[in-house]
Amino acid sequence: MSDTPAYDIVPDHRDGMRVLWDVPIPQDDGVVLRADVFLPEDEGRYPVLLSYGPYAKGLAFQDGYPTAWQTLSEQHPDVAAGSTNQYQNWEVVDPEKWIPHGYAVVRVDSRGCGRSPSVVDHFSARETRDYHDCVEWAGTQPWSDGNVGLSGVSYFGMNQWLVAATQPEHLRAICVWEGASDFYRDASHHGGILSTFWQHWYDKQVKTVQYGLGGRGPRHPVTGLQVCGDDDFTDEEMAANRVDFGGDIRAHPFIDDYHRTRIPDWSRITVPLLSAGNWGGQGLHLRGNVEGFLQAASEQKWLELHGLEHWTTYYTDYGREIQLAFFDHFLKGADNGWDRRPRVQLQVRHVDDTFTERFEDDWPIPRTRWQEMFLDPAARRLSETVPAGGTVEFDAMGNGVTFETSPFTETTEITGPLAARLWVETTAADCDLFLTLKVLDESGRHLTFVGAVDPHAPATQGWLRLSHRALDPARSLPYRPVHRHESADPVEPGVVYEVEVELWPTSLVIPPGHRLALTVGGRDFADPDLPEIRMSNFKNQMRGSGPFLHDDPVDRDPRVLTGRTTLHAGPGRPARLLVPIIPAAS
Repeated sequence: MSDTPAYDIVPDHRDGMRVLWDVPIPQDDGVVLRADVFLPEDEGRYPVLLSYGPYAKGLAFQDGYPTAWQTLSEQHPDVAAGSTNQYQNWEVVDPEKWIPHGYAVVRVDSRGCGRSPSVVDHFSARETRDYHDCVEWAGTQPWSDGNVGLSGVSYFGMNQWLVAATQPEHLRAICVWEGASDFYRDASHHGGILSTFWQHWYDKQVKTVQYGLGGRGPRHPVTGLQVCGDDDFTDEEMAANRVDFGGDIRAHPFIDDYHRTRIPDWSRITVPLLSAGNWGGQGLHLRGNVEGFLQAASEQKWLELHGLEHWTTYYTDYGREIQLAFFDHFLKGADNGWDRRPRVQLQVRHVDDTFTERFEDDWPIPRTRWQEMFLDPAARRLSETVPAGGTVEFDAMGNGVTFETSPFTETTEITGPLAARLWVETTAADCDLFLTLKVLDESGRHLTFVGAVDPHAPATQGWLRLSHRALDPARSLPYRPVHRHESADPVEPGVVYEVEVELWPTSLVIPPGHRLALTVGGRDFADPDLPEIRMSNFKNQMRGSGPFLHDDPVDRDPRVLTGRTTLHAGPGRPARLLVPIIPAAS
């Protein structure tokens, strides 16, 4: 590695900003991280919006994520309006939209990525310590007024939970936009089943911008600097400077110290927070925002839930103006009414992917009417009464069986968390359950929705590995079961097990004549009738579950999972789906 000393940065005056490129931030172990700092032209001290992550501060959004940028800029012209878009980066604020409001914007390349050297180890204690020290650094610079806020989407939200729990002195507020909070339950293992997303993401979005690519990597479109550092490492040196992220996750199938390091101590998150989730974010971009809002000890906390792609709403005027009001209040002390607004802001979703804005006092919505819909194996129906006893079986690794309601007779809103109680028997050594909630129109056609990543997502999904069925009674609620995931319980062929399955929250206004359908199967939901859809930053084709698949051949070993699964239901075993019905406001 080249030994680049710290140096005085000459401001680059451009587009109404002073920009300090590639500023060094020394860490306690001698590693020097690099940041770009965007400042107003006028000298002074400003509140800071900070982000810290692996996607390379010098990689333009348009170059790194062209399909996402094309969709965003074409369908939402307000995103590109009022900006040259030369400084757009993936999942962080556009400085040209924030500098005029009197903020400093700081982007830090996380350890081992972009122009910051050392070893890549995502969400580790070392990375969280780096982030903490970057917050303190930003709070003490001559251009800073000492008030630091954190902002960003997905990865840039996930690590906010972790650093907030370390309680940096200068941290004043966090805005977590579609960022998981429980690395195990929200991200790496859904219901105890390994998600292969992280290995593919690592290959496509991190290794491609790892420090040491040097001349093999891209160049900054404005400065001409090599995005991935000035060193040219061999492939062997590159591999030595990153953990085997996918392999590490696979090697820790239960919640142990590896995962506990990556799950925040909720009691220590006390700063004001705004948590924004996506109705279509099954797999990464929803549950953690809801749980972070509920679990954090912060007295001042707000939840916002929306739809569309996970990179969209953050950049639109709608999302940016919400963030601006939040940060103006907590970083600038503006008396703008933010502290008097209701705690929950919803974009209630309709079946045509339109939305109606509504504010609520809490989550789940206090006036929720919890409706039990019972599984009827003989009729394959979801009914309001417990049916006569019966069973239905399916291939344990197959598409499963579907239960449908009668057509709705009136417009019905379903908004909130869902849960299923099932009685399950298997002939295999273990059993994976994949639950998919769908909406069917009057002709029986499955309606899909714009998901956080997949353009054709179902209403919601849930997962559970039978050997992970043990609940955490202290945290579980009827509408939100929480599993321990600390060890495997025995699964014996011929034994019927009662299990609770969490389905991630959803919001739907269902018109008369439409139906709900619950599929219980043994594999990821995929709609074979969808057109081939691929995106530049993901490996797999989008077929309804996005990149959040569960197809690892080791974790999903056919020798363990092949067999027949039987669902039992009836008066002694009232299998049911618990659904949050929202009465019309009086």
